[in-house]
Order: sequence, then structure tokens, then C-alpha cells
Amino acid sequence: MIAGIINPDLKKYKGEMVSEMAAAEKKPELDALFDFILADQAQNGALYFMASEQDLAIWLETALDFDRLGRKPFDHPRAFGSMARFLGYYVRDQKLMPMEEAIRKITSMPAHREHLDRRGLINVGFYADITVFDPAAIIDEATYQDPNKLSNGVDCVLVNGQVEFEHGALTGVKAGQALRGQGWTGR
Repeated sequence: MIAGIINPDLKKYKGEMVSEMAAAEKKPELDALFDFILADQAQNGALYFMASEQDLAIWLETALDFDRLGRKPFDHPRAFGSMARFLGYYVRDQKLMPMEEAIRKITSMPAHREHLDRRGLINVGFYADITVFDPAAIIDEATYQDPNKLSNGVDCVLVNGQVEFEHGALTGVKAGQALRGQGWTGR
């Protein structure tokens, strides 16, 4: 499904399937798709419908048990390594941006964007969600073969001011809570 269009002339196709857009353009689907991408300077987005209800049920049944940190058949290394890879490989090693900017991009910026009150910064009266890590050592270790392998360089994680992870192990504390944004209706 077509989404995230930049070119105003193409916005009429937002929410349509590529097949519908191609029919309207009277072109074969691949030709229409590539013409569309070029006309939007490759700035468009798409929604992909790749999982059935059965797929979802299998995933939910086999989802990662964070209390056991056990390997399940459908785990992905990004579940354990995304932020460590970003900070270690892209920021520190590839010098994509300063560490301070990277930390802002994964803390205060998304908290502000999602209107999460009193989160994303270290301030008096804010929730203390803090990860203590060594910038020289932070790196992901998760692989497709071992997707639940913990990252290196993370010393301590506080959630709502309580230590949940320290020196490579969970502490047993469960201080997290559901974060609900402006769209929450209470149901």
C-alpha cells in the first residue's frame, strides 16, 4: 500500500495498493511502481501486508520470554542489538554523528515526538529510564544464529528509577509500565 508521499501530484494515490495505482495510470504494475518511485524522488513509503492471522498466532505463541532469555525460533537479532549497533558501529566506529546527537535521537526526540510526558531526559520529576554504558565498548553481539545474545558495554539499566539490569543479568525488578500516548482511550 502506498504511503508517505512527498510529491503533491502523487498524493492522490496515498492509501492505494500498487495494483490500483497502476490501473489508474494504465501501466503494468512494475512500470507504474518504478515511475512512481522516480516521480517521488524515492521519498515515498509503503505498507507491506506480509503476515496472516495464522502467522501472528505462531509468533505470539513462540514470542521471546524476556524472563528466561531463551531462544525461540522466530527471534531477530535487532530485538537485542539495535541500539548497541547504532551507538557502537554507526556512531562510534563509522562516525555517522556525535554520540550526544545519537543519544538524543533514541531518547528525548522520540519521547517528544510521541508526547511521552516526563520521559526522554534526565530532569527533576522525570521518570528515570537510564542506560549506563561504556561508549568505547558498546556493540551488538546478537546474530541470526544467536539472536538473543546480549550486547557488550551495557553496565546497568534503570526503569522508572529502579535497577532492572546490572552487570550482565536481570535483577528481577519489574518497574516498567505501559506508555500510552495521546490516542489512548482507556479501553
